[in-house]
Amino acid sequence: MSSILETRRQHWRDESDCERSARALAAIAALRDACVELHGPLGAGKTTFVRHLLRALGVAGRVKSPTYALMEAYELPAGPPVWHFDFYRFNDPQEWEDAGFRDVFAGPGLKLCEWPQQAAGLLPPADLRLELLAADGPEREVTFHACSLRGLTLLPRATP
Repeated sequence: MSSILETRRQHWRDESDCERSARALAAIAALRDACVELHGPLGAGKTTFVRHLLRALGVAGRVKSPTYALMEAYELPAGPPVWHFDFYRFNDPQEWEDAGFRDVFAGPGLKLCEWPQQAAGLLPPADLRLELLAADGPEREVTFHACSLRGLTLLPRATP
């Protein structure tokens, strides 16, 4: 697990708060080559946040969960690609090698990782780690952890 340099918290009252947070993060240029981990139980809003983030970055078309495919790639209108991973069903480190994920993570682009604990020891250190927890109804408690110098540049503007 990445070391934490600084932490900020947000309370999202509803999905519109999630969308605002994603737009604020997408506005920071350093995000385009970051590694972001998303932690939280099923239904916490990890994929919803990723969808809002991808839309804010200019991704058009369908944004789907990579739960079964493990990875979905998206081209941005300008800049490097975005790689969205979901390691929920990840069982064997050999899958990492067979899928070529080492090469993907070594290359440029934004890497968004849901269920990163399932690939523990294989992922590079995260720049930013989000922990999402469901509260009452649509409300979410979200903790942003900066885990690198790049993460620190993302943190202050990602959280109001």
